[in-house]
Amino acid sequence: MLQKGDKKLINSWAFYDWANSVYSLVISTAVFPIYYDSITSINGDVPFLGTTFNPITLYDYALSSSFAIVVILSPILSGIADYTGNKLKFLKFFCLLGSLSVMSLFFFKGVETLWVGIVFTILASVGFWGSIVFYNAYLPEIAHPIQQDKASAKGFIFGYIGSVILLLINLMLIMYPQWFGITDSTLPPRISFVMVGLWWLGFAQVTFAKLPNNVYNKKPEKDYILKGFKELQLVARQLIHYPQLKRFLIAFFLLSVGVQTIVLMAGIFGSKELGLPTPKLIITILLVQLVAIVGAFVFSRISAKIGNLKTLKITVSIWIIVCLIAFLLDKNHHYIEQYFYVLGGLIGLVLGAIQSMARSTYSKLLPETTDHATYFSFYDVTEKIAIILGTFVFGLLIALTDSMQYSVLFLGIFFMGSFVVLNLIKKTEYVS
Repeated sequence: MLQKGDKKLINSWAFYDWANSVYSLVISTAVFPIYYDSITSINGDVPFLGTTFNPITLYDYALSSSFAIVVILSPILSGIADYTGNKLKFLKFFCLLGSLSVMSLFFFKGVETLWVGIVFTILASVGFWGSIVFYNAYLPEIAHPIQQDKASAKGFIFGYIGSVILLLINLMLIMYPQWFGITDSTLPPRISFVMVGLWWLGFAQVTFAKLPNNVYNKKPEKDYILKGFKELQLVARQLIHYPQLKRFLIAFFLLSVGVQTIVLMAGIFGSKELGLPTPKLIITILLVQLVAIVGAFVFSRISAKIGNLKTLKITVSIWIIVCLIAFLLDKNHHYIEQYFYVLGGLIGLVLGAIQSMARSTYSKLLPETTDHATYFSFYDVTEKIAIILGTFVFGLLIALTDSMQYSVLFLGIFFMGSFVVLNLIKKTEYVS
């Protein structure tokens, strides 16, 4: 078995980002949201569960529901993982659930199969985020504190590179279907969904082959299912004794409301609010990913020189600017496409950086413990509650104002709050 700190082990762990990040890009951000909008925007409101919804609001609520499920499951899962030593088994299970659900989106062909799109959107999201609980929990077990910034950044860089490669293939299929003898306009994106599932499940095997299953040789304990909730309560109480960790989690919650909601809704914002064509949107999202590779690398270097906290404050400041620019965009402006490209580049610059820095900073602030899954479950629950709040408020404001731009502006308030709280965090041995 590879030892903690071994480069092969760290690379194998980081490679799961290569495998699963195609879901984040193709399904959550680029192809599926735009495909969903094109399918559901023809007839106005859409029927679902005996009532009608604004299709974008329904999509927001579906995402909120999936994150609510993960919030409920995370304590149970972390309890099982920590008290039976089965992190790897659950990582595999959620990877399988997510990848098969993504492939099932192939059967979402129109409004008449809307239930397929909604149900498997929820299940794919549960699979992805459920696996992330266990994936993140491995970080302090495979890398020493001094290695964790680079290991975390490496994961995001792997993820961006892998997802860009698959998106380019998908983009070719969608923009030039005639090259492949395809005449059905819905088929290229649906084939892309199958490719995402196969990529995710296939490349994840590299990670599964190297990660240890039970680092601390734990044996199952009684009532381990309920212990997840008890441990979360214990972590919440322990935060009183770790004020820096508590403040960081508050800052992380606030920035996650903004970051994750913007990532999830960017494609639909460009399509619905700005009226940009699908090829332009996908090119913009591709630009985001390419710049994000550079951004994650650059900010990792900046962090090594000035510290995590200062780096996080810089990235949060840029996110505030992003919200202001998005609010001011005018779909009738002659250069709206060019402005949207610039906005995409700005998002890419800080997207990977803020996610990578947040994960490694949290890992460095943790107290000495063997229950990493529980602490990362708390981290994950914090992020998911933030996403539930963000997507719900975003959808609600759309329903009330019939505009996404006010929703984006509202997200800027959360970034401002995060910046204030980050300024209250004091330096530690590993975080400055």
